[in-house]
Amino acid sequence: MSGTAARMAGARLRGRDAMDAASGEALARSLGTLRGPMMKVAQFLATIPEALPADFAAKLQTLQSNAPPMGAAFAKRRMQGELGPDWQKKFAAFDLHPAHAASLGQVHRAASLDGRPLACKLQYPDMKSIVEADLQQLKMIFALRRRLDGAVDTTEMVQEISQRVREELDYEREAKHAALYANILTSGANANGNVRVPGVWPELSTGRLLTLDWLDGEPLLHFKDAPQEQRNAIVKAMFRAWWHPFIGLGIIHGDPHLGNYTVFRASDEPDAPAAGINLLDYGCIRIFPPSFVEGVIDLYEGLRTEDRDRIVHAYETWGFRNLKRELIDVLNIWARFIYGPLLDDRVRRIAEGVSPGQYGREQASKVHRELKAKGPVRIPREFVFMDRAAIGLGGAFLHLDAQLNFFQLFHEAIGDGFDREAMAVRQQQVLEAVGLSDSNQHSASP
Repeated sequence: MSGTAARMAGARLRGRDAMDAASGEALARSLGTLRGPMMKVAQFLATIPEALPADFAAKLQTLQSNAPPMGAAFAKRRMQGELGPDWQKKFAAFDLHPAHAASLGQVHRAASLDGRPLACKLQYPDMKSIVEADLQQLKMIFALRRRLDGAVDTTEMVQEISQRVREELDYEREAKHAALYANILTSGANANGNVRVPGVWPELSTGRLLTLDWLDGEPLLHFKDAPQEQRNAIVKAMFRAWWHPFIGLGIIHGDPHLGNYTVFRASDEPDAPAAGINLLDYGCIRIFPPSFVEGVIDLYEGLRTEDRDRIVHAYETWGFRNLKRELIDVLNIWARFIYGPLLDDRVRRIAEGVSPGQYGREQASKVHRELKAKGPVRIPREFVFMDRAAIGLGGAFLHLDAQLNFFQLFHEAIGDGFDREAMAVRQQQVLEAVGLSDSNQHSASP
């Protein structure tokens, strides 16, 4: 990593573009050797338009999303360490070969003593020290970015990403997140059966082992050629699973990439229609203060009615500071792109003539050029995963080529209007119900 940085700095001193394709390839090679959470962070950054230069993003997207799995000996040691020497007696079956492997851990299929299918997520050894080392590398990358291209101040982005990655190591917290989403999406007004959340098995879970119900389903992309009605139904379920928790309680699933959803069918028949989605992986959950949600709705209404004062108030609520008129105009380019489908009261695609991998890149590039001339602007930490999620969802919707009235879906989520005080009470109640009163919300606003 240090060698890569030195080569880039040398290129800059010689008057050459330090953030070109060759530098991106060198950085990708360096990150690839780490094979840990830094790979996860790099891929995350590659999905945010203009968080990294296009050449860098293209190279980082080639990193493998799956880490090499660890073998049966590791699984036996870790299970014994977490559940004791008689751990096997607590399962009817346990497959020592992982079904999935990722950057922080791997998932094994198992069965409970009464025969129910389980997913056991095992964290790799020494991940805390590895994460801290990787986060130091991340700080270096962002510091280099600020020196070479000062259009965007990424200081708070580093803080936000670091906190979320550290939380992903806490499987006890992730178990509470899963229980939280089960509470939100499978009971009350949002319980319509098209979103499934895995149940948690606390007696088979620890800080480094998380045992959940195994939910059978198929990858989203298996439905790219399904009838339009089925693709629309899948996207409706994804929209509801993301927007309703946010609007109602200020809670988002911060990592909505394709691998965190599977589709279940209406029956066991192979050609049965899609019935809904399984929402998977609760490591990256962001809980916002009610003021942030109010800012989202204020910006929406400000754009819809061209109320500039309300737009400015929304940005300031989010934590943007010292906004000159020209900077507000630049931010509005991005805001109108993100909010565009929600402002348009008609059946439409999320975007026209754009590939999933390029979703938002043209608009972000324009914003970046304008900020280089008129900025810089500091990105508030609350904005990071909200923005990431908007791009992730939009890309998934493009993959499925959904055609829906997103305006109506958004207004269904808002309901009769936003009540900040009532939401604060509801949020506190639902967080306390699952033991999350120490939520991860952080607000830069007064």
